[in-house]
Amino acid sequence: MEKITVVGGGLAGCEAAWQIAQGGVPVELFEMKPQKFSPAHKSQGLAELICSNSLKAARIESAAGLLKEEMRRLGSLLVPIAERTAVPAGGALAVDREEFSRLATEAIEGHPLISLRREELSELPEGVAVVATGPLTAEPLAEKVRELCGGGLYFFDAAAPIVTAESVDMDRCFAADRYGRGEGTGDYINCPMNKEEYERFAAALVDAERAPLHGVDRDGPKVYEGCMPIEVLAGRGLDAMRYGPMKPVGLTDPRTGHRPWAVVQLRTENRERTLYNLVGFQTNLKFGEQRRVFGMIPGLERAEFVRYGVMHRNTFLDSPRLLRGDFSLRQRSGLFFAGQMTGVEGYMESAASGILAGLNALRKLRDREPLILPETTMMGALSRYMSGYEGKDFQPMGANFGILPPLSEKIRDKRQRYARLAQRALEDLEERRKTCGLL
Repeated sequence: MEKITVVGGGLAGCEAAWQIAQGGVPVELFEMKPQKFSPAHKSQGLAELICSNSLKAARIESAAGLLKEEMRRLGSLLVPIAERTAVPAGGALAVDREEFSRLATEAIEGHPLISLRREELSELPEGVAVVATGPLTAEPLAEKVRELCGGGLYFFDAAAPIVTAESVDMDRCFAADRYGRGEGTGDYINCPMNKEEYERFAAALVDAERAPLHGVDRDGPKVYEGCMPIEVLAGRGLDAMRYGPMKPVGLTDPRTGHRPWAVVQLRTENRERTLYNLVGFQTNLKFGEQRRVFGMIPGLERAEFVRYGVMHRNTFLDSPRLLRGDFSLRQRSGLFFAGQMTGVEGYMESAASGILAGLNALRKLRDREPLILPETTMMGALSRYMSGYEGKDFQPMGANFGILPPLSEKIRDKRQRYARLAQRALEDLEERRKTCGLL
């Protein structure tokens, strides 16, 4: 029996391999860890989460929640695993990243049709294949991709620091979720600031020394807006952080009875709630500067950092020029790409592209028509953006309702409009599943 090769054991690669194997075709999945690690990866496990442990909103009436529901209906491997490993995060689906990776690895290793090969692949595979090596693709294979595609684009991605729960001074912080969402126990730790504290902190961020970037262009890094380093955001204006990750809306400090001027939120990393990450605090500050400046945050004066923030180069393809809507290369129809290297942004967006690339690789092997989802679905809209963007400056895109076609009827209330968009998406997805034989 013919087989399909999948390169890369991240979220997209795992989903692609799973879809193919579930379709009855053997898969050879290549993952270079632990033989070799990228600058950002630390764990030997598959589907490793790097920057954050949040998979964004859970409710279907949100763009992120709709995306996950579409994935579930298409047989996602990782969405059910995420729900099994969920940690408290208010209205978001956040996971214990170690458990998430462990269960994903067990599922892949335990599938009878998936052969996991722990070795680096430096050549593009022959035959039908899916390349899901991510934005930190190792240089030998990256060079082959550049040769085939005529170059690539890049931006810079940053990860937030993680601190121990026991080192957070709860006399200065309070547990609560915005607008009282969550399980009622306060899934987030909030570090409130008054106006003077905030302005002093903002000034320190702007003046802090940043870590040097190696191998970058002389004009400086192109930073993707969705992973903006906090110090870059601080430099955009005094109130920029207060309208971003430090916004205080929906929160009341129980000690004062008032809304703080600004808030730094900490989100739990694991079920035991022993580790917390600084939400929205991706950074490229030097480690010593992180210790000094983030120590100015109320409650973090004596915080123990188990991971400092880091910044690394990410590469993605000029997908509108290179890829079709089924994630196949225009000049080589049997070669599919998936994950962040295609220009989708976010954990679940990457995994969703892996589902579609895997399904279409399977259909290609069986000489069937490609699966193109309706543009009214979130997965279909992301595919359309990735392959059909007509602007001059193609940038990564995450799930959002703005990329969906508008409704035929006008609905002023935003929540009702989003609910109707989600309903339409799922109805259209079910219809396409029927016509494509996916039910």
